[in-house]
Amino acid sequence: MLTYDTWPGQQPNFAIDNEDKGALAVLRWSYEQYKEDLVYACSFGIEGIVLIDLIAKVQPNARIIFLDTNVHFKETYETIDRVQKKYPLLRIERKQPALTLAQQAEKYGDKLWEREPNTCCNLRKIEPLQQELNNTTAWLSGLRREQSETRKNTNFINQDHRFKAIKICPLIHWTWKDIWRYVTKHELTYNVLHDQGYPSIGCAHCTKPAFTAEDLRAGRWQGSGKTECGLHT
Repeated sequence: MLTYDTWPGQQPNFAIDNEDKGALAVLRWSYEQYKEDLVYACSFGIEGIVLIDLIAKVQPNARIIFLDTNVHFKETYETIDRVQKKYPLLRIERKQPALTLAQQAEKYGDKLWEREPNTCCNLRKIEPLQQELNNTTAWLSGLRREQSETRKNTNFINQDHRFKAIKICPLIHWTWKDIWRYVTKHELTYNVLHDQGYPSIGCAHCTKPAFTAEDLRAGRWQGSGKTECGLHT
């Protein structure tokens, strides 16, 4: 089994000249390699919706973690409920931070996301995922190369230095149009905020409409110079 410590420095060979651009082959390889030792950390954005549908074809009872910061949009929570109903065998777990919002405010001050967004992301997203991955060899992510400059060199299989794990990204060759064609073709449920100018959806306090195809993450942490929560850097 390929692990962080046995990383060979080269990619397994996956054909990408098919309709799903290698995604299903990557998922089959991943679940054959890791079985229960593989988790999908999903934000339930539009890429997540596509990846969940593909995962369900390969591993119907896959384990999926949602990092519940407790400050997501209500539409995001509603999306999770609809997805669980559509795929009843999936094991969707809502991972909570160590601190409640009240405890965080008492320790760090109110509205930490405005004053120190990196600290807030660390407490409410990075540390909870680290706890999960401490006992897991590999994790799935819906990253696409087209999304941003920081993601353009992402491979199918990656050595994740932050979490000391294997990070698997089946959708790297998909475009924004590919994602929406798939959603439309298969009539998938998704977060209605995507229809209101939100191409990328995170916590409610830190996400605004973007209304641009040039930078799909332009609505995240506007005005702060921050483009990533830290999970993928």
